[in-house]
Amino acid sequence: MASRDYMHRLPDTGGSLSRPASFSRRWHIDVPLLTLLILLCGVGLTVLYSASGGETHYVRRQAVFLCIAFVAMFVAANVPLDMYRRWSPWLYVAGCGMLVAVLFVGVGAKGAQRWLEIGGFRFQPSEALKLAVPMSVAAFLHRRTLPPSFITVLGALVIVAIPAALIVRQPDLGTSILIAASGLFALYLAGLSWKMIGGAAVALVASAWPIWQWGLRDYQKQRIMTLFDPDADRLGAGWNIFQSKAAIGSGGVYGKGYMQGTQSQLDFLPESHTDFIIAVLSEEWGMRGALLLLLLYVLIIARGIYISFMAQHVFGRLLAGSITLTFFVYVFVNIGMVTGLLPVVGVPLPLVSHGGTSAITLMAGFGILMAIGTEQRRVTF
Repeated sequence: MASRDYMHRLPDTGGSLSRPASFSRRWHIDVPLLTLLILLCGVGLTVLYSASGGETHYVRRQAVFLCIAFVAMFVAANVPLDMYRRWSPWLYVAGCGMLVAVLFVGVGAKGAQRWLEIGGFRFQPSEALKLAVPMSVAAFLHRRTLPPSFITVLGALVIVAIPAALIVRQPDLGTSILIAASGLFALYLAGLSWKMIGGAAVALVASAWPIWQWGLRDYQKQRIMTLFDPDADRLGAGWNIFQSKAAIGSGGVYGKGYMQGTQSQLDFLPESHTDFIIAVLSEEWGMRGALLLLLLYVLIIARGIYISFMAQHVFGRLLAGSITLTFFVYVFVNIGMVTGLLPVVGVPLPLVSHGGTSAITLMAGFGILMAIGTEQRRVTF
């Protein structure tokens, strides 16, 4: 097995001089995945310009964030996979430490305390746990016999539960769900038995009432009640869903035209540049525009699943699968809440909604995917 700095010349089977390695091989870049991500970011900036009413402030900020995010992706793609495995416990501890710091010295906004500010730079530590948690669970399972035993499952659940509980305290239910899902996906892909899955489902149903009674805040309960009866308070708790449905429905098949959407351009649609940005796209580009965006997401997810199947080692396979499935949950939860199929939990549409830390974390995750996908290229035959 060759080291990370594998030879940049591939052996020529015909005995002639070898050819120089291509750019993608040299820098461990998965070209199909990179192409899809560039297209998705391009669509995101285009929709964001319309969602912000033609102002360039959000677009410029997002473009800067995306440039940083692509740099993070290239760096992550060129880190040895074994280094991720060895450093995962320290990344996890550092991330949990920052979450604890948020509870005491965090910066608050809109009734939530989720950020740390250092030297004038504000960031959300919970975003880093979206990578540290699946990485830590995958490293934990990598060192143990699979399928996992009951004790191993309990150990993995503890790894997942600690940061998820700290994030719920902020409160940030949407991010805690994503982080818990990222760790649970790694555990599921390790070969979790259906008996354990069934037991977990029964335990979840049994805990539903205590969670409702003592675990949820009043506004979270209100969001769930609005899901089942959005017309009960159309001008209050149901306003966001009512306006997003109106925007999506009025777009029809072909849409009203770029920057011609009434719900978004007249500011009826709240959070149009963040959580509800797909409603803007659907109103202006119609169903065909929304389907094209979904096709991009499907192709990205399919590429991630392919990389997971082709991974050389257990750690890479579990981590790649977890990153890919968590990305799927990102998309599913956002579209579900915008269309009224799920409660509003504040999950942005990945790489389309405005958001810096989220974009950088997502692209770093795709860089790790590329690192896993190019492991097979480091083998010298």
